[in-house]
Amino acid sequence: MAKKRMGPPGRMPLEKPKDFKGTLKKLIRYVGNYKIGLIIVFAVAIASTIFSIAGPKILGNATQELYTGLIAKITGTGGINFDAIAKILLFLLGLYILSAIFSYIEAWVMSGISQNTTYRLRKEISEKIKKLPMRYFDANTTGETLSIITNDVDTLQQSLNDSATQLVTSIVTVIGIFIMMCTINISLAILTALVLPIASLFVMFVMKHSQKYFQRQQEYLASVDGDIEEMLGGHNVVKAFNAEEKLIGEFKKENTKLYEAGWKSQFLSGLMHPIMNFIGNLNYAIIAIVGAYYCSKGKITVGNIQSFIQYSKNFTQPIAQLAQVMNQIQSMIAAAERIFGFLEETEEEDKGTLPVPLDKIKGNIEFKNVKFGYTKDKTIIKNFNAKVKSGQKIAIVGPTGAGKTTMIKLLMRFYTVQDGEILIDGHNINEFKRSDLRNIFGMVLQDTWLFNGTVMENLRYGKLDATDDEVIESAKTAHVHHFIQTLPDAYNMVLNEETNNVSGGQKQLLTIARAILADPKVMILDEATSNVDTRTEILIQKAMDELMKGRTSFIIAHRLSTIKNADLILVMKEGDIVEVGNHDDLIKQNGFYAELYNSQFEEVE
Repeated sequence: MAKKRMGPPGRMPLEKPKDFKGTLKKLIRYVGNYKIGLIIVFAVAIASTIFSIAGPKILGNATQELYTGLIAKITGTGGINFDAIAKILLFLLGLYILSAIFSYIEAWVMSGISQNTTYRLRKEISEKIKKLPMRYFDANTTGETLSIITNDVDTLQQSLNDSATQLVTSIVTVIGIFIMMCTINISLAILTALVLPIASLFVMFVMKHSQKYFQRQQEYLASVDGDIEEMLGGHNVVKAFNAEEKLIGEFKKENTKLYEAGWKSQFLSGLMHPIMNFIGNLNYAIIAIVGAYYCSKGKITVGNIQSFIQYSKNFTQPIAQLAQVMNQIQSMIAAAERIFGFLEETEEEDKGTLPVPLDKIKGNIEFKNVKFGYTKDKTIIKNFNAKVKSGQKIAIVGPTGAGKTTMIKLLMRFYTVQDGEILIDGHNINEFKRSDLRNIFGMVLQDTWLFNGTVMENLRYGKLDATDDEVIESAKTAHVHHFIQTLPDAYNMVLNEETNNVSGGQKQLLTIARAILADPKVMILDEATSNVDTRTEILIQKAMDELMKGRTSFIIAHRLSTIKNADLILVMKEGDIVEVGNHDDLIKQNGFYAELYNSQFEEVE
């Protein structure tokens, strides 16, 4: 359950530089693929806003008509012209209907753009995962990656859908309302416009202080997701060691950080609305007083006063909306920065050709002066040399940290050697494309991996185009066919998400059958017989013997008693091969291997 990982160091999320402008430019270029849709959205948003802005002025005309008729009726010079008022109101209704239609079109098109964008992002993230080197997965938790795929992409989608059109609408509304106010009375319009610098200063202040908290909120959310994923994945161990309180305490720390970052970001952004309302109401009161004075002097009509007051009250609303949009944009940029950071991670290069057809590969492997370290300042494999002939069974033994697993990772090109070379049939493995190279190898690890699906689907994972008969034959070779036949639905039984509806030994036999189906030239086996009962161990050993027939095989041995019949044993210590030979020769040498071998029996006694 420990979070510290061996291997290359990972990046610390909070040390990642924040590039608001750079990320915004990337996002604009990214969304720019939907130019036609965006042009339609902005056009209908502008049209909808203009129709909506015209409403108060037209309503003011109706008010003036009503006021003039009422005065005429009081003075006995006429009456209220209801026909004229009705025509004005019908025209106003038409404008509002058009505005609503355009708003609907705007929302429909923008939803499509935002959904297509997030669909494309998830697709690119999925493709990116396949191209990332092993170094990335050693350095980053699963929770961090899942948070980018889920939380960050969802945040971007929601913010993009809401903020893009709102930004255009709010800007057009502010400009349009100011123009309409100028047509009524320039002095009052300038007085109302004084709200803008005050509101702008406040918005800039809030943005400056809240952006860092939005960034941290996304990062802490990833950390919390990682903790939850870890607890769920290891819940059996947690319960077995009564570690619930400890993990709850650790989760509370991370959750508290998320709470504090979320609270500060939301508090600062939440200040915008009430303060903008206060500024708007203050401006409304000033306009009402000055407007009444102008009206008494005959400088403005009652209908225009009514329109202007409505405009002035609406003037601060888009400013408040702009402040809220800035809020969403901050959250969106924080999420986009993490998404683009992931998409820009260094990919695993897959250059090279196929120097020899795969069916011609014999499996002769040579390590020549191989040196490697996960970091430049610490070399793990110092000077590894070994020759392996086709069909040989090679055991790699040594204490923990000797470099056994690292050698296998280098052979599979999960990592690239820093010096020296690894040859297959005389060809440097760097000459192969990684995908071709890995077709040469098959792996059976101590930690089995099966996915949620039928037994048949899991076995066919070794060779996706295999027929049912081929799958069944591989199961028979691995001595697992009889067990499968006893399962409900046999080969069609679905393994659950945790694959705990079969035992550990049975899972290991299934992975061996999968490897047999793949029919690789070279097999890599991590000790697969630990922690199983004696009968299952015998079956697994038989299956492994079948798997290694006629193939070059590398066995990472933990229990030395299981590799007595290996053709060659490479004894590793601190990154170097210190002894080479078969079991009998190494025991006679009475060196490091003999010490390791005898110590295992001493521990048992």
